[in-house]
Amino acid sequence: MADNTKENIPAVPDMKLELVPVPVSDVDRAKAFYVEKAGFTLEVDTRPNDTMRVVQLTPPGSACSIVFGTGMGDISAMQPGSVKGLHLVVADIREAREALVKRGLEVGEV
Repeated sequence: MADNTKENIPAVPDMKLELVPVPVSDVDRAKAFYVEKAGFTLEVDTRPNDTMRVVQLTPPGSACSIVFGTGMGDISAMQPGSVKGLHLVVADIREAREALVKRGLEVGEV
């Protein structure tokens, strides 16, 4: 448990961030990008009913996934491109950049 105590404020138990919604305009195109170009692992692609689709993908080595789809209420209503500042942490930025470029991804210089 994290030690967040100050006087009479109780400590907050450890928490794990496991799922981040990412709004997209085209589910199939986004899925192809994350799997084929960025190398994410497809965890879930399900259609529980005619209006809902849930796609969950995980970056290599991460315990946290992203999710997007259709018919998911407020998550589906988010504007594509509205999530800013997601950070993917790597041990070797040059190696990671080279791998992404080889997969056909446009990546800026390091």
